[in-house]
Amino acid sequence: MITQTDNAPLTLVIGGTGKTGKRVANRLIQKGQDVRIGSRSSLPSFDWNNEAGWDAALDGVSNIYITYSPDLAMPGAKDAISALVWRAKLNGVKRLVILSGRGEEEAQACEQIVADSGLEWTVVRASWFSQNFSEGAFIDMVLGGAITLPAGDTPEPFVDVDDIADVAVAALSEDGHNGETYEVTGPRLMTMADIAADLSAATEREIAFIDVPHNAFIEELTNSGAPKDVVWMLDYLFSTVLDGRNAHLKDGVTRALGRAPKDFADYARDVAATGAWRVAV
Repeated sequence: MITQTDNAPLTLVIGGTGKTGKRVANRLIQKGQDVRIGSRSSLPSFDWNNEAGWDAALDGVSNIYITYSPDLAMPGAKDAISALVWRAKLNGVKRLVILSGRGEEEAQACEQIVADSGLEWTVVRASWFSQNFSEGAFIDMVLGGAITLPAGDTPEPFVDVDDIADVAVAALSEDGHNGETYEVTGPRLMTMADIAADLSAATEREIAFIDVPHNAFIEELTNSGAPKDVVWMLDYLFSTVLDGRNAHLKDGVTRALGRAPKDFADYARDVAATGAWRVAV
């Protein structure tokens, strides 16, 4: 999909059908920006596994929003980001904004590749998404009434994807964000038990948190037929990243936007009002 506006810069939104990408694309369009969706189904297409097609997707592009699926910690991500940066420079791209993850050494290595590109750059380094419970891997748990994850009592400052998108759009469409690393979190630390309590309040039904052994969780996930990359990512996140290293708040949303981030309870109430968690009786 391409929108055309006279004299507006063209932004390639890689992962433009994903959680953050679709929000970034819609916001840019609302601001009168030209947008090209970077996905395997778009024309021209963008596929991380088909570098030969990247030049067509990059043709005429000034700015790129970079998301790497399923995660920058995946093996091969550094090589892919390096190749994209090289081709972006060849094609005259001026500005890069990359979505990254907190506490991931591999993701931070990808950030450094972007920072060393010689182009304008901004890093949006995010904590775990609130929308994982409404648009992602955990929605079925909410519908089933039990959050069954190997999370223990480790707190995480879940961030709303709408806040991530707002920060990314600001970095893509405004001056003053070059060279910034915005570490974006929600406004409070929450354990999975806290998440379950807020979901229970929002849905007006009991949603429990059940801490399960890590190996049992991964085995059940594998047996369910989940894609291998999703299994790898969740194994990595729960075994490595959710160890307390991110149990602190950061001010990236406020620095970038001049306002506070959205609280999980407000997110939960908004989603519940849409009926997304309504269970048939």
